[in-house]
Amino acid sequence: MKKLTLILIALVFMLTACEQKQNNAKKAIIGKPVLTLTSDRMTPEVLWAFGRVSGQQVSPDHETVLYGVTYYSIEQNKGNRELYTVDVSGNNKKQITHSAKSEFNALWRPDGKKIGFLTSESGSVQLWEMNPDGTARMQITNIGGGITGFKYSPDWKKILYTKEVPIKNKFAPLYKGLPDATGRLMNDLMYRHWDEWVDSYSHIFVADYDGEKVWNDKDIMIGQPYQSPLKPFGGMEQVNWSPDSKTIAYTCKKLTGKAATLSTNSDIYFYNIETKKTKNMTEGMMGFDVGPVFSPDGQYFAWESMKRNGYESDQNRLFLMNLKTGEKIYGSKGFDQNVYGLIWSDDSKSVFFTSDWHSRFQIYRYNVDKNTIDKLTKGMHDYKRVAFAGDTLIGARNSIQMPTELYAVSIADGKQKQITFTNKGLLNKLTMGKVEERWMKTKDGKDMLTLIIYPPHFDPDRKYPTLLYCKGGPQGPLSENFHYRWNYEIMAANDYIIVAPNRRGVSGFGQAWQEEISGDYHGKSMDDYLVAIDEMAKEPYVDENHLGAVGASAGGWAVYYLAGHHDHRFKAFIAHDGVFNEEAQYLETDEMWFENWDVGGPYWDKNNKVAQESYAHSPHLFVDKWDTPILIIHGERDYRIVYSQGMSAFNAAILKGVPAEFLYFPDESHWVLHPQNAILWQRVFFDWLDRWLK
Repeated sequence: MKKLTLILIALVFMLTACEQKQNNAKKAIIGKPVLTLTSDRMTPEVLWAFGRVSGQQVSPDHETVLYGVTYYSIEQNKGNRELYTVDVSGNNKKQITHSAKSEFNALWRPDGKKIGFLTSESGSVQLWEMNPDGTARMQITNIGGGITGFKYSPDWKKILYTKEVPIKNKFAPLYKGLPDATGRLMNDLMYRHWDEWVDSYSHIFVADYDGEKVWNDKDIMIGQPYQSPLKPFGGMEQVNWSPDSKTIAYTCKKLTGKAATLSTNSDIYFYNIETKKTKNMTEGMMGFDVGPVFSPDGQYFAWESMKRNGYESDQNRLFLMNLKTGEKIYGSKGFDQNVYGLIWSDDSKSVFFTSDWHSRFQIYRYNVDKNTIDKLTKGMHDYKRVAFAGDTLIGARNSIQMPTELYAVSIADGKQKQITFTNKGLLNKLTMGKVEERWMKTKDGKDMLTLIIYPPHFDPDRKYPTLLYCKGGPQGPLSENFHYRWNYEIMAANDYIIVAPNRRGVSGFGQAWQEEISGDYHGKSMDDYLVAIDEMAKEPYVDENHLGAVGASAGGWAVYYLAGHHDHRFKAFIAHDGVFNEEAQYLETDEMWFENWDVGGPYWDKNNKVAQESYAHSPHLFVDKWDTPILIIHGERDYRIVYSQGMSAFNAAILKGVPAEFLYFPDESHWVLHPQNAILWQRVFFDWLDRWLK
């Protein structure tokens, strides 16, 4: 009897523990947040309640779109990504995963009968498969250390995957018997990059696949010992199979150490599965060459190419190679724009891509036979990625007023139809500020497009404090992108007018305009900023006595510089992850090619006029003129612009007697990615502005 009682008690405990485990698992699944709105205006909590749509993939029969949505829990301080499907027509939306672990890198198997995806459900990130309706979920790899990406071969007999491979520590004998030693010993550059220490390289592997399991006991590593895909922004778009499943094209920069930090020269390599030989297909092309894609008929491959070594913001061009003749074709010659995200049509006659022009990303088509480029879409929005679906393209589209949703775009006439409505319910409860485009004359007589974002329920009879937005980069687009930190609409929702000029250095206005900032951060671009804010200050609804300037990265540089040159225009500044001391930055940053190109070279080269002019205008040299309250924000894990830059600026302001605050994140990098940190960022941001501008 006593034994039976003990068994029953044990069963109760087991059932209770099991029930508790299930409840905890359910609690751990992050779904669509439930918010009680107190007004129709954007708040930090609302911003982090939006579902973030990404990664659309069209089924082989062109009927169904697979995509992911990430929701964040402020309470749990993390996000979770689930997978969905929807018909190309927009009908039959289904959520096909319901787990506490994010599913990502989701792809259709070439036969359309399975969906492959990555998740860390087993303790490390592995490849799993399931039916298109989400059933029969099964793990098919068990690779030590986990994997970071994968792609099926077209005949789906093999799978390529990427994983991190540790770099051999050449100083290992010195650490013998010291398991708790934390010191790092380096003797070359590029020892850390953007937000991580370079302790490993991403490598590509090939393994057999039988439809149920990946046999990686005899897998092949490609491209050793170099990085592929390229970090920090490269993904599986940099690796692709040929249509006959015999060749893998991959992007690689076969340089390490000091050479890697001085050069942007990456190339496209072909690896032959049968011969196991590698060939450099872009040898002699000295800039970034990335993103190879094969035409379905196997006759061509296309890629994105920059011309000049060391210039990361060179024009991103469309190139093709005829694989029968070896002829290289400059497809976007005469097209004074950048090309991004190449995809082929099934008939191999067209290459589709996105490109920014005048603050908007649109979809374009390159006609292979005619060697011409046509614009397919128009409107105030950004298309950042497209997928081919027969007579339709599936594009990820957002705007200043709307987070990303998927649209079906007719190839014949460019008509656009929204097919996902992830955030419709929340957006319907919010009032967004009006976005206006204004062309202004610069100091040297050129035309400059400036975006103006007005507060919700704008009243022209009121006077509003106004913010000058200083764009980072310094090159790149200032577009319709819906940002989750530097969000124009949340600034406007706090009753600020936002002035965002496409100053010198911004892309989408021709390569010459973009290049005018290199070696001249302090010149024309600063004049452009002041022209924009001065022009808007003339408006009766702008409070010219309560102007602020805000920006991050190169925008932070601009804020620090304006703080010493604004002639009392501004009453408050905010600089996030900005460069304060250019001489220190030259020796602290990770990518030396950037400093050499944009600043002109090292500060000790006294014969270099460009470099000496740049260093003579470093913001830290003008602290004696600082007299305006400044908020400084920086993350310790920012290895691009190290946190001592922000600390130095803050210390200088305090020593000068200038009102200042320093928001420091020990666990953030050049970005702020944790939900609670991001909300704190927003609260501090507006607390500071409200204190000095209202």
